[in-house]
Amino acid sequence: MTPEFPRPLSVARISAAGLAMTVTASADERAALASRFKLPGIAALSCRFVLRPAMGGAYEAEGTLHARITQLCVVSLEAFDSAIEEGFRLRFVPEGDESEDEDPDAVDEVPFAADTLDLGEAAAQQLALALDPYPRKPGAALELPADDGAAHPFAGLARLRRPQ
Repeated sequence: MTPEFPRPLSVARISAAGLAMTVTASADERAALASRFKLPGIAALSCRFVLRPAMGGAYEAEGTLHARITQLCVVSLEAFDSAIEEGFRLRFVPEGDESEDEDPDAVDEVPFAADTLDLGEAAAQQLALALDPYPRKPGAALELPADDGAAHPFAGLARLRRPQ
């Protein structure tokens, strides 16, 4: 289980009809996750799971991640807030039973051990997948210097050209 956001769930609680559960991170857990993901802050994080038993001792989960985070803009390096609402599907599988399928469209698998699912780590992984690797503050634009010709690296060579 993740030390930042542990939410153990015994698989015995998941009936054939399924189980709906929401996990919410505390302020300390959000601070630890912000440090893990190198974010200036996470103001809110919750994740709703609907779990159902599947074949082979696995459990299927569908859910929605809700988060309010602070990121650094890759253009201006300013901090800005953004909201994430992301639906997902995943499959909890017994440790060692993970498939070798490398299809990027396949349902993600999360291994579990000792008949306990860690919903907190699953939520943390979903947050990591939802983060924009190149966050840009709305309205931020990269300003390029004006091209006056003289600043061009080959401008000096133009003077050396022979007249034709």
